[in-house]
Amino acid sequence: GIPMLLILKQPDLGTSLVFIAIMLGMLWAGGANPKIMIALVLVILFLVIIIFGILFVATDGFQKPPEELPIPLPLKPYQLMRLIIFVNPDMDPLGSGYHMIQSQVAIGSGGFLGKGVGNGSQVQGNFLPEHHTDFIFSVVGEELGFIGGSLVLLMFFLLINRMIKIAMESRDIFGTLIVIGITSMLCFHVMVNIGMTIGIMPVTGVPLPFMSYGGSGLLTNMVSMGLILGIALRKEQLTF
Repeated sequence: GIPMLLILKQPDLGTSLVFIAIMLGMLWAGGANPKIMIALVLVILFLVIIIFGILFVATDGFQKPPEELPIPLPLKPYQLMRLIIFVNPDMDPLGSGYHMIQSQVAIGSGGFLGKGVGNGSQVQGNFLPEHHTDFIFSVVGEELGFIGGSLVLLMFFLLINRMIKIAMESRDIFGTLIVIGITSMLCFHVMVNIGMTIGIMPVTGVPLPFMSYGGSGLLTNMVSMGLILGIALRKEQLTF
């Protein structure tokens, strides 16, 4: 909770939410009481519903930008707009909703086989900003189409499936928790990043592992894979 709150204060909502995913995954793997787990999930869902309820009232049914919130929320104005735009991106098509709209246009225009590498009009024409970082999957969708996007998802599925298998085979609870924590982090990144590019998740600054541009993210992911491979090689009691 402490690092999550510190990151949220930066502010970085997307990364702070990753800590919740890691926590829930490790609690589940560690044998936490199912009733406590269900209670945690229900509390999170309740808070999400409350936030969207407040925004619904403040925006007149997500039809206009909020002038004043009936109840103060611990979020920055741009973070609130991301939640509002998630429901109705056409409310501000040239502003806050521009990213989401252009991303959906890019992926939709790719069709089944895509336009070919380097031939995406939305990407190559720079209609889609930040397409080398958070919206890298939109490039895949436009230039490689449904086939290319499905192949990327398949590779992530195989990787995650192998990580879960390693966690189950580990005879040391510490090794299991490390692998499950990393797996939860990877799953959350993939789900949120791809979800926001196709419009089923709010836009957040969460990169797509191994694909989004950025040295620190790539280094973190590679170190995580190294930890998992080390645990896979040592299925007996771990001694760090």
